[in-house]
Amino acid sequence: MSGNERRQEISRLLAGADHAVSGKELAERFAVSRQVIVQDIALLRANGEQIVSTNHGYLMPVKSQVSRVFKVYHTDEQMEEELALVVDHGGTVQDVFVYHKTYGVIRADLNIRSRLDIRRFSDDIRTGKSAPLKNITSGYHYHTVIAPSEERLDLIQRELEEHHFLAQLLDYEPVDFWKDV
Repeated sequence: MSGNERRQEISRLLAGADHAVSGKELAERFAVSRQVIVQDIALLRANGEQIVSTNHGYLMPVKSQVSRVFKVYHTDEQMEEELALVVDHGGTVQDVFVYHKTYGVIRADLNIRSRLDIRRFSDDIRTGKSAPLKNITSGYHYHTVIAPSEERLDLIQRELEEHHFLAQLLDYEPVDFWKDV
C-alpha cells in the first residue's frame, strides 16, 4: 500500500469512527510505526482534513452539526451523570472551560462522545492523573456541546435543567466566551 493510499484509508477510517482512534491502533492496522502515522496525520491536515488530536487518539468532527455553550455546576461525584446526560441524548461534549476573574477563560478539549469516553475521562480524574478544571471556580464551568440539530441541543438543555446542572450567567461573565480565546 502506498503512502497516499494509506492516508486515504486513515481519512476514511477516522470519518467513520464513533470514537477516538489511537495512533497505536492505526500503526498496527497499517503495519507502520506510530511516527509514520503522526506524519500521515500532519499531511492530511496540511491538505485540509479536520483531524482533532485527543489524549485517546484522533477524531474527525462530524460535519453539519450545531453547538451551544452551557454553564453548569455539579459536584465531582455528579460529573459522570452530567456527561452521560449529554452523550445519551446525542451530544458530544467538545470542551470544558472556566471563566476565572483573574486569568480569564481557561479551556481544555474533551471530545466526549460516548459512555466509554466518560469512563476513560473519569478514570483519569479518579486515579489522580488530573483534577477537574471546574474545581478552580468552585464547581462552575462551561461545556461547548455539539449535536446534529438545535432540537437535540434543546433536549440536552432541558435534561441538564431538570437534573439541576444548569447555572445562571452572572453580570461579570462575558456573553461571547470565544472572543478572547
